[in-house]
Amino acid sequence: MICIVMGVSGSGKTTVGRELAQALSLPFYDADDFHSAANVEKMRQGTPLTDEDRHGWLAALAAGITKWEKAGGAVLACSALKEKYRAVLQAAAAHAVFWVVLEGSKELLVSRMRTRSGHYMKEQMLNSQLADYESPTYGLHLSIEASPEELVRQTVEFLRKQKGEKAPR
Repeated sequence: MICIVMGVSGSGKTTVGRELAQALSLPFYDADDFHSAANVEKMRQGTPLTDEDRHGWLAALAAGITKWEKAGGAVLACSALKEKYRAVLQAAAAHAVFWVVLEGSKELLVSRMRTRSGHYMKEQMLNSQLADYESPTYGLHLSIEASPEELVRQTVEFLRKQKGEKAPR
């Protein structure tokens, strides 16, 4: 299974993705680690990435998805802002990708971004992400007002129900 935890910057996709990977006993990958140095520098300077900038990044993620699926699955934290980006990622997988969509208010996203340090994505870039964001009509949509632990619990419960498994007592 390939599970992609998606959302704009500040939505908690890395935190939730790491915890979900642990709960599912799958490896975790962060799409931020697949950006070129030029893309990271561009974002560090406050310049939004274009579709062209993202081409190599999406190709690297697609190659990873193909490899991870063959190895038994993975959880990927990825913004996946536009439907055409998600289509590239889905096309790399032999089976349907499971999408966890983290969504919340701009105010909450900004407050979270202000508390983190050392990340190249700065608060002013959030507006460009929100402008590009196309909420998917599929996947498990969760509110980021819940704790990461609760979001993982909800996701695991949903996956168990999909597979017809009973939750452990």
